[in-house]
Amino acid sequence: MIGVSESAEAAEAVASTPVFAEWSFPAEAGSVRTARALVREALSDWGLHTVIDVTELLVSELVTNAMRYTSGPISLRMRSRATPVEGRVLVVEVSDPVEDPPHERMATPDDEGGRGLQLVACASVRWGTRCEKTGKTVWFELALPG
Repeated sequence: MIGVSESAEAAEAVASTPVFAEWSFPAEAGSVRTARALVREALSDWGLHTVIDVTELLVSELVTNAMRYTSGPISLRMRSRATPVEGRVLVVEVSDPVEDPPHERMATPDDEGGRGLQLVACASVRWGTRCEKTGKTVWFELALPG
């Protein structure tokens, strides 16, 4: 168990140290589970325990969406950055080789899908998409403690 002073020291160390991780996955069913495990491990290593569950959930949604529409590789990046308004944020990006951006839609109660981007929009500080030379990136930001 981490004591209060150890927790504060860990938070201070993370706040002063930029964090970065990047992975690439094939568009296969097991990739979502692998992405969640890697996110959980990295955030735990960085001492960012308070955002593990929500980050894991949102990554799962975005990697699943990417898998649904591409056969190419999917990349996942996480990094921290400072912002003037939110302070430190965790930026998470999921990229795939399909150029078409995702569209947020209103799912009806009977729909089995269509809620992923709504979940990303509700749970994150900001989110968006950007087109790139080799496809698109869907990103979100989560506020970090301290």
